[in-house]
This record gives sequence, structure tokens and C-alpha cells, in this order.
Amino acid sequence: MLPSRLCIMRKLPSVLARTLTSRTTGSPVLLDMFEGHSPIHVNNGVLCDHVQAMQERKALHTLLAKRQEDLPARRMKDSYLEVILPLGSQPEIREKYLNVHNSVRFGRILEDLDSLGVLICYTHTKQEMQPKSPLSIVTALVDKINLCKKIIYPDCDIKFTGNVSWVGKTSMEVTMHMLQLHNGDYSPVLDATFVMVARDPENKRPAFVNPLVPESPEEEKIFKQGELNKLRRIDFSTASLLKMAPTAEERNIVHDIFLNTLDTKTVSFRSRKLPPNSVWMEDTKLKGLQICHPQERNIFNRIFGGFLMRKAFELGWATACSYGGSRPFIVSVDDIMFQKPVEIGSLLLLSAQVCYTEKNYIQIRVHTEVYDANTREHHTTNIFHFTFISENEVPRVVPNTYGGKYPMNLLSSKLCRKDEFLLEHW
Repeated sequence: MLPSRLCIMRKLPSVLARTLTSRTTGSPVLLDMFEGHSPIHVNNGVLCDHVQAMQERKALHTLLAKRQEDLPARRMKDSYLEVILPLGSQPEIREKYLNVHNSVRFGRILEDLDSLGVLICYTHTKQEMQPKSPLSIVTALVDKINLCKKIIYPDCDIKFTGNVSWVGKTSMEVTMHMLQLHNGDYSPVLDATFVMVARDPENKRPAFVNPLVPESPEEEKIFKQGELNKLRRIDFSTASLLKMAPTAEERNIVHDIFLNTLDTKTVSFRSRKLPPNSVWMEDTKLKGLQICHPQERNIFNRIFGGFLMRKAFELGWATACSYGGSRPFIVSVDDIMFQKPVEIGSLLLLSAQVCYTEKNYIQIRVHTEVYDANTREHHTTNIFHFTFISENEVPRVVPNTYGGKYPMNLLSSKLCRKDEFLLEHW
């Protein structure tokens, strides 16, 4: 799903070139691209109507590998891509990226990262003898995005680079970097880690992907880190409050929060008192509704994941802005989980809430769900976590329910890691 405003090249030729090239093969794949943002699914350069495409893809089942061992191994450099977003050299595309503060809309960057991650995975799994890939690559989660610049300028070219950094049986970890051109040199802006999964041609079942072979000690280290990331995500999923009782340390923290909000005059469990310069967590919510039109669909007639990320980010930014009373800057994105696809015609309900604050940091959780008007049922589709830094110190957010206290502990530990990163890079 590569928007046309991204121009892909091997060694950064003219941004007018409509070619896709990998650094290893050097063989161009022509892209028939539309102008403007278009989340139409790109599969080896073919843009199709989704109904016709799905009929054609049914015949690709025979091309699927029965075992991963049947697929040729790939190197990290085989999937390496560089992409230029020509904000400086093509002023006509700036309007789609410009925000009211005269900087780049980060939600658009999220869309582009999602598109590039898919394309990198198709490059990793491309078979030279196959005109079309039998795989359907979808985003499983965004592990992390860390920014080292507060402002992304709207009049300077942006370069994205990335490659597959770890591979399982049916999943791939993609590491991407974003840089911006200043005074003739590209300087780092952000690092991102996405996890993509391969499905069959109709996006119904898992499919095997090419194994990855590290070629140097540095690549071995990167690959091992990918394995550790996988284990960390497994541990994180099993540590849910819905699956595991809180630890002794967590119980003590929750008890301290309760005591700090207890009204000493009544000494009642029902009587709570808000500490000075604090806000109840329940009072920090902002909500939104999105009608899911066909314009934002992919080839599977479902909503483009990058679009969902942009909408969630914009609601999260508005929540941080409303809470802090000043312009917030995005610091990081963590643990975006794609739990359920969003169908065309769905009513998408978004709910953002401040979950943790410390000094001028604000952590926002955005929950999205689809509402079926016929059955009146709600189903969670995504959960997003954003960390912002405000221009001023913000009030402390205080949970007033059992469910609100435990996420605070997890977010607090994450913010400690963010602090270390920011001290080194900002």
C-alpha cells in the first residue's frame, strides 16, 4: 500500500521517476500510481479494483509454499529500500502534510510507515519466477516508534529507509528509519519497528515466508534482538490484568494511590478526594466517530491500517492538547495492536484517555471499536499508545477505578525508558 507521493529508488534519482528498485537486484518494478494519498493495496506494482483482484488472487493458492524450508533464504540487504518524500523538491504535495503549526502532520507519516513496511515485506518474499505474489502482507502491530526531533519541517525532503530485521515462520519484523534533509545532509528523525504477518492470497490463513540469514556479527545482534522483542511481546500479553493477578509491588502502588485519594474526614471507601493539581482519569476522555467509507479501503475491502493509525493519533494529540493546555509534541508510539480488521461501512468509535502523566509528559491510550447497528454489538479493533511532551508541566492524572490503576504502572515504567532515550537524543 504505497501512496503515490512516495518515490522509491535505488540511489535517490529524480523524484519524478516512477520505479521501485531494491539495492540488491536493481530491477525496476513500474508503479502505476494515482496522484494524492491512495491506500490502494500494491502487490508487485499492480493496482486493481478489489473485487476483480480478489477473484484473480484465488488462483494464486497453488504458489504458496508447503513448508518454510522450501523457500530460499534472504539476507537483510535483499529487502532494503530507500524512499524519498519530496516535500522540499515538490512543493505541490506539501498541502497534504501541512498542519496548523506549519510542520508535518505525524498522522501522515504513520500512514507512510505502514505502507513502506508492507512493501519491504513484499520485497523480502518476492520470487523472481512469479509475476504476482501469493502472499497477503498485513500489519500485526507497531512495536515502537521513537522520535529524536520535536519538529518535522514541511519544506525539506524526507528519506525513509528500512529492511526486514527478523523473521519467524509466518511473521516478519521490519525496522525503518526516517531522516530529513537539512543543509545538504540527512539527519535522523525517528526509528520504527513494525511486525507484519503473511497470509494466503485471500487473507484467510497464515502463510510461510522466506527465512532470514544474518551475514555479520552486527546482523546477528539485530536478529537476536528481534527474537527478544518477540519474547517480550509474549510476556506482555500474558501479564494482562485479565489473565494474571497483580504483583505485590503493583498492589502496594495501587494501595498508595487509594490512600492519597481517601477523604480523611469520612474514612470511607466510597468517599474519594482529588489531590491538589490533579485530574480524575475518567475526566480526561475525548471521543470520536468515523464512518468507514470505501475511499480508505485496501484490496481486501477493509480499512487501510495507516488510516486507522492517523485517526487515532489525531484524537490522541487533541486529548493531550486539551489536557496540557498547550501544544504537545509526539515522543513515541508503543504497542499498536491490530486485533480485528475494520470492514467498509463500519461505524468506528474512538476513545482517547490520559493514562499517565509525569512532569510535562502525557501518555495517551486510544481504544477503537466497531459498532454493528444491526446486532448492536461492539468489537475492539485496535489499541494505541502515544507519549507526548507538553510545553508546560501538566497536572497529575489520578485513576479512580481498579482498572485504571494497573495500566499506570506499566506506562510509568515505559516512560522511564523514554526519559533515558530523550536525554540522549533530544
